[in-house]
Amino acid sequence: MNAATSKYTVAEAADGLDSSTSAGGLRRRLNRVFPTHWSLMFGEIVVYSFVVVLVSGTWLALFFDPSMTQTVYDGVYPGLRGVTVSRAYESTVDISLEVRGGLFVRQAHAWSTHVFIAAILALLLRTFFTGGFRRPREASWVVVVLLLLAGMIEGFTGHALPDDLLSGTGLRSGLSGITLSIPVIGTWLHWGVFDGDFPGTSIIPRLYAVHAFVLPAVIAALIALHAVTVWLQGHPQFPGPHRTERNIVGARLVPTFAVRAIGLFAITAGILAAMAGLFQINPVWTLGPFRGAHVSAGSQPDWYMAFFEGAVRLWPPWEMYLFGRYTVPSVFSAAVVGMGSLIVLLIVYPFLERRLAGDRAHHDLVQRPRDAPVRTSTGVMAMSFYGWLTLAAGNDIIALTFDVSLNAMVWIGRIGLLLVPPAAYVLTYRICLGLQRADREVLAHGIETGHITRLPTGGYIEVRQPLGGTDRSGRAIGLSYQGARVPKQPNDLGASGKPVEGGWFRPDPAPELLSPLRDRVVTDATDPATTGLSERVSGHRRPACSGSRGS
Repeated sequence: MNAATSKYTVAEAADGLDSSTSAGGLRRRLNRVFPTHWSLMFGEIVVYSFVVVLVSGTWLALFFDPSMTQTVYDGVYPGLRGVTVSRAYESTVDISLEVRGGLFVRQAHAWSTHVFIAAILALLLRTFFTGGFRRPREASWVVVVLLLLAGMIEGFTGHALPDDLLSGTGLRSGLSGITLSIPVIGTWLHWGVFDGDFPGTSIIPRLYAVHAFVLPAVIAALIALHAVTVWLQGHPQFPGPHRTERNIVGARLVPTFAVRAIGLFAITAGILAAMAGLFQINPVWTLGPFRGAHVSAGSQPDWYMAFFEGAVRLWPPWEMYLFGRYTVPSVFSAAVVGMGSLIVLLIVYPFLERRLAGDRAHHDLVQRPRDAPVRTSTGVMAMSFYGWLTLAAGNDIIALTFDVSLNAMVWIGRIGLLLVPPAAYVLTYRICLGLQRADREVLAHGIETGHITRLPTGGYIEVRQPLGGTDRSGRAIGLSYQGARVPKQPNDLGASGKPVEGGWFRPDPAPELLSPLRDRVVTDATDPATTGLSERVSGHRRPACSGSRGS
């Protein structure tokens, strides 16, 4: 076979593959364009951190024993020798202190879980504040919210597996206590989950099955479903030059976007590895095994579950009685009814906003947060509510640290929960309106140059650089707001020139090295060369400017 025949065969095979993959062809798929805004990396970090979670979790499963069978510890840690512990706790300590690289992998697993949940929260915030959940992406929003809930449950179940004193305390308050608070069926549910009284002998194996098999499959399915919806609907993009509701401006999938994705994955994995090697997390050997009669001092849940704890701590001790037989404790009202209602509200928010605003249009362009002040203020109010509850989850630590009454901290938390979110709403709304006015002022009058000119009448005006040019009388031509970022400084228009080329490993080009000499105004009149340079520089024409009074 000669070279020409071989080349023809390869081309024929490529055309066959291209025509058989889909209607659009493989080439069209590889040439798909993705926006390049930095906020889109949150979704990628979710995927990459989940990959680290899966890899590290698979490795840990080779050494972890999810059994509550009691044994006497006889390992390398002297503080636990002779202590009766469960096999789950013993295997966790052995992984951390005896298995080569075990502590590193275990901490990488923990940190990647935190980054995974934080990235989902960042993705939700970006989608909410930019209106990326509007039609036709309501389903994508619901998938991300479900992904957040699955990630939180996955983190909670994984935190309970070591069977140490801290995780057992969280299991008692976060699962056993809330389950028992459910009226009528709570006792039966508790019996079904724990196979009897707390803690029993079955909860760790059952949580391990959910943590290692069920939830990873659910999370992987949700990520795949979200990726499919994004692929079919396309990424929304911010308004800008050449960007409309019918196109996407960005980078092609191959090679630009693919290379960036590989680089971001390497950076994410590297940062997680550095965190695992430098920052200690959950040292179970210092906490000791779980005992039902013991509670570790200063027990706090993970940050993503702290708002549940804060809600329970701040809710008044109001109990309800049903039919004279059933007592409904306050934990049910705060943790089940209250938090459950907020989660449902988060899921249905896109449909609620569409109904209230009457916006049923198709949107491929997102909004700047300032352009939707009601939505932005609502989001900041929700964030302040979440943050205040998270802070309330540590009110005992705050009271102990600052020598304040715990009862006073509870009342401060209750009053603040009623005052802080509305104050955050009003303040954010006013800030959004102020930013809108600032954008319109620049579009109408131009960019502030910092130059003040005195008029013949004695008054002073600020010289501005119009964005739309000037009319015959020298006044600025106003522009309409299009939803894109408005330049606010002369450097945004390129007044400072292009960036200097070069880097650490190669010198700057010679013309760029000489540019400061060309741009400097030399006043030494004795040198003919510099005198000519001074005259040429000072003879440059200034761009047309508009004078307007500062406001």
